[in-house]
Amino acid sequence: MRSPRRCSRNGCPRQAVATLTYVYNESTAVVGPLAAFAEPHTYDLCEPHARSLTAPRGWDVVRHEGEFEPPPPTTDDLVALAEAVREAARPAPRTPEPDQHHSENPHQTGRRGHLRVIPPNH
Repeated sequence: MRSPRRCSRNGCPRQAVATLTYVYNESTAVVGPLAAFAEPHTYDLCEPHARSLTAPRGWDVVRHEGEFEPPPPTTDDLVALAEAVREAARPAPRTPEPDQHHSENPHQTGRRGHLRVIPPNH
């Protein structure tokens, strides 16, 4: 399932509702409604960051005057959501019991690829 676009600001978990575009040859930062597609050299912003954006000295900021609203879900989003719900409703496959011959000590620390198994503390 495609997740909603998030704010481009580092560490911000909020959903994007606006797009920031820099027009370098005019020294202007433009903050408008969220673009239909994420484009290179544009930045998606949440409402607080879109409202509080400042530009470098000598630059102008052109800001959308209306409300910033998240985009409505597309048909693709709704289909993906329905498929995810169906998948979650399916019973989980049973995992076989661990083979006692492969592990002498079940509480042993081990590695598998980039993961590390840490035994429980007793």
